[in-house]
Order: sequence, then C-alpha cells, then structure tokens
Amino acid sequence: MNYKSFQDISLSGLGMGNMRLPVQGDKAGAPIDRVRAQEIIDYAMENGINYYDTAYVYHGGESEKFLGEAMKKYPRESYHLATKYLVFVNPDYRAVFEEQLARLQTDYIDFYLLHGINDEHCQSYLNNGCIEYLLEQKKAGRIRYLGFSAHASVDTLTRAADHHQWDFAQIQLNYYDWKYGNAAKEYKVLEERNIPIMVMEPVRGGRLANLSSEAVQMLKEAHPDWSMASWALRWVKRLPQVQVILSGMSNMEQIRDNVKTFQEPEGLTDADAELLMKACEAFKNQICVPCTACRYCCDDCPKKINIPACLEIYNGYKTDGPWVLGRLNSIDSEGKPSDCIGCGACAGHCPQSIRIPEIMSELAGLSEKK
Repeated sequence: MNYKSFQDISLSGLGMGNMRLPVQGDKAGAPIDRVRAQEIIDYAMENGINYYDTAYVYHGGESEKFLGEAMKKYPRESYHLATKYLVFVNPDYRAVFEEQLARLQTDYIDFYLLHGINDEHCQSYLNNGCIEYLLEQKKAGRIRYLGFSAHASVDTLTRAADHHQWDFAQIQLNYYDWKYGNAAKEYKVLEERNIPIMVMEPVRGGRLANLSSEAVQMLKEAHPDWSMASWALRWVKRLPQVQVILSGMSNMEQIRDNVKTFQEPEGLTDADAELLMKACEAFKNQICVPCTACRYCCDDCPKKINIPACLEIYNGYKTDGPWVLGRLNSIDSEGKPSDCIGCGACAGHCPQSIRIPEIMSELAGLSEKK
C-alpha cells in the first residue's frame, strides 16, 4: 500500500468510501449486506487501508452505524475515521456531532468535514456557527482534523477555502472532469492555499470504469492487464497535492483491483497520461452527440421542443448516469421528448447531422423507466 505523510500521521493512498456498500437486493434503500460489507472492510484493513470515509446520511444513516460495528475488532489507533455534517438535513450541528460519535462508537473523529458545500448552501455553513463549534471540538481533542467537501463553482470553493486555514478539503477529481470540467481550476485553488486534497469520484461514480469500445482498445493496447478503473486511479495518483483517493468499493473484485493499483509506487508515465487524454476524447466523442446549440433545429419543430437543452441532458446522461434525466422536468421547453412525432424536420436542419428523432425517442423511453 502507498502511504503519504499528513501532518503527524501517515495515510494510505487509497481510502475506503462507505457510501456504496453492498446491500441486500437491488431496491432503493435496501439495507446494507453486513456480511459482505464486513468482508470488504476486513480486506481493506488486511491490505493497509487506514482511511475510512462515511457521512451522516450515507445509506440512510446506516453507514456510520455499520462502520462503528465493523471497526470494533480493530485497535482504534490503527485506522482513521472521516465523517461529515450536512447542514440542510439537520442544522443542529451539536446534536449531529454527538449522534455521530455514538453511531461510530468512538470518542473522537479523525477527519471531520462540512458536507457538500455548494453555491446554494455555502453561506449557511459560514454563518450558522458550525465552524466555530467544530473548531472548539478540535481544541478539545474530539476532532483531529477539520475540513470540507465541495461540489461548488470555483468562486464558491475559493470563498470557502479562504474562511480559515483548513486541514484538508475533498473535491471530485478525475481525468474527465480535468479535461472537460472545472477540476483543474478547483485543484489549483486548493494547491495555492496548500490545502491537502482528499479525492472523491476518481472513477466518476464508476463511469470511467466502463469506457467506449474505442477508448478501451486504445488503453488495452498499452497495458493489457490494467482495468479501466486503475487507469483513472493512476492518473489521480500523479497529482502531488492529492493526499487520499477515495473509492466506494461495493464488492471484493473492486477492492482487490484497487489495492493492486495502490501497491505500485508510481502512477502513470507522461506517455501514459497523454494516451489517457486521447482515450478520454475518443470516449466523449463516441458516446456524446456534437450539439453546438445553434438552434437551427427548433424553428420548425411542431411540438416546440427545446432540442438543444434535451441533447445537453442526453450527453449528461451518457457521461454522468441516469440521475441527470431528472433535469428534463425543469428545462424551459413547451414540448417534451415524449411529444416528438418523429417528423424529422429538426434533423434536416442540423449542421452536425445528429439523429434527433432517435434521441428524443430514447429520452422518452428512459424517462418512462425512472
């Protein structure tokens, strides 16, 4: 296992995320399969993982309780617990903190985070007194290190980072968001302030473990034995400001592959990294439609569908997953994909030759399944 120094301790490069533990069945809200989840935790401990991340809301509040039970067999000093306070779930940060200590069956939390700072809730965190209270708990020894996680604009991330000298921060960081999102700018904000980074979504919720056929072929020709997930993890390992890379491992196959990746001291070579970015471009081009939002398709649509907005959501679905489809209900559009009659007037005007009626039909079907 790779380790990096953090203040006065040493942390494993790979951290165990406890948001996607195995569950009993496949229904939403299904209870944690504690036998299989314990096997994953035990394998993690046996292979040197010493950072365990959870939150007040994960698995409906059961993640913290499970982790408290699962870690009882190990000496408390042999691992580090990270958990989070989410302001809009329960604004009573004092009560939440005490409940978390009880759930985790511990008298201190190693890494405590303000959870999911974003543009909407950032000011609530900064104003409601929680930071001052948590700093008091740090002085009392009930929190060892205080940080925050963020899904925010660069400006909001900067505002949060400048509040005081945080011990660490957690952001979504992967090669796709580096190339096509704001990850590089977010990384720079934290790097300039010398804030160590805990990485979430290094494989983008599993999406980068399932690339397009062209991208997979490019990467397999270079390293036949590497999984697509390991390419993503190796890329993040290259970044010097990164402290711990979290992975929400749901089965033994995933954790074995990830542990193998973190048994190697290096990440990617420069040539590997260049190839990965070419594969990333091929992946995006193969799964996404090249809509430029010119709106030539809209004027003659008899159902007045905001086609570019629908295509943007379609691309989001392809890269981020089904949760993006919920945005279809909030776009400014008189017609919906299900209203499309397949007349083809839109496709006839499209400079990019996008098969718009087919995509509208696919979006309509996907919306019905949700």
